[in-house]
Amino acid sequence: MHILVTNDDGVQAPGLLALVQALRGIPAVEVSVLAPHKNWSVTGHSKTLDRPLRVWPVRLADGTPAWASDGGPADCVALAVLGVIEARLDLVVSGINPHGNLGHDVTYSGTVAAAMEAVLAGVPGIAVSLEGKERLRSVDDYRAAAAVARAIAGRALARGLPEGVFLNVNVPHRPAEGLRGVQLTRLGRRIYRDRLVRREDPWGRPYYWIGGERPTGVPEPGTDIGALAEGWVSVTPLHMDLTAAQALEALADLAQEGDLGNWREIP
Repeated sequence: MHILVTNDDGVQAPGLLALVQALRGIPAVEVSVLAPHKNWSVTGHSKTLDRPLRVWPVRLADGTPAWASDGGPADCVALAVLGVIEARLDLVVSGINPHGNLGHDVTYSGTVAAAMEAVLAGVPGIAVSLEGKERLRSVDDYRAAAAVARAIAGRALARGLPEGVFLNVNVPHRPAEGLRGVQLTRLGRRIYRDRLVRREDPWGRPYYWIGGERPTGVPEPGTDIGALAEGWVSVTPLHMDLTAAQALEALADLAQEGDLGNWREIP
């Protein structure tokens, strides 16, 4: 069995190294690494089509051989699936992200985008994030989350995942003995507090930062946010069908001839 590890924080991120070291503990599994050479956080499911992509060999901090690319997380998965990694892939694991990817975050997250790209290519994908309130700098900070990732990846390799489904895993930043277990969850509701910061350059021209406090969320039971708040590992199964099925009936009148006026006459 063959696992590809990638991330959105850069190939030398400590969370990636902790994940690689943990996944190597799964019996009879080969682990390959192809990840961005720099941070691609909050880039969403972007894909590079307007320039060539470069890939070069690197070594992780423990000497593990790996590949780096100037593309983003989805690019790295596409490159691997399409042949840069010659051996067939059985699973893609992305992470470990140093912040939670909860609720609406999945639309922004490069970590989650890598798992999305995997499932689009027909390969099971898992995104792993660690919800820490302080900066996570060392490999040891990620050990408990990496052990969780190893267990979930081992289960995915042994039993598979439903077709078209990938997993979004979020782990509370606690010692392993402090984790209460695993909950299957749905996406919760994030609360963002973005604000616009306007400044001027030396020539008086305005420029802007989109900033603000870290997002919070509504800790409803059954959601990823609620599970983490109570010390549980959250595992949310996701798929690419974003259809709001519950709205189809309410919007049925849009499909009726003439309801939009003389739209055929609009040039």
